[in-house]
Amino acid sequence: MIYCETSEVRSMIKDDALNTIIGSDYIEDEAEREAKIVPIIEGAISDAEAEIDGYLAKRYSLPLSSVPQVVNKFAKDISIYNLYSRIGIDENDREKNYLNRYKAAVRFFELLADGKVELGIVDTAKAAKTGFTISSSLRLFSRDKLRGM
Repeated sequence: MIYCETSEVRSMIKDDALNTIIGSDYIEDEAEREAKIVPIIEGAISDAEAEIDGYLAKRYSLPLSSVPQVVNKFAKDISIYNLYSRIGIDENDREKNYLNRYKAAVRFFELLADGKVELGIVDTAKAAKTGFTISSSLRLFSRDKLRGM
């Protein structure tokens, strides 16, 4: 399921970080730089979505009928973390913010999987599975049949 778009994640990356994430020397041509970063972003998003699906599958039928805003936000945060983790995150630098946001996202999805937070969507497929029914044999004895025996 698509939880965030490539353009959303791209808009969160500063231009001066692109070459570092790409892993090459400075690319002056903007079109060439964008052509190289898009598949990397798509891979980071795909990894983030797989990670999120692992948490969501415990409580919801996938794919979700609609993507809640909180899932979109955390999908972008995890994707950005995936991009920066390619080059290593310096915990003493501004990049620690990406690590903190990733940890917050993971914590949210752990709480979601444990049932401590909700997405606010009704999952009719899962709700139908969690209900229960009772069936029994025909009644052998009743008040009338036990009297006088």
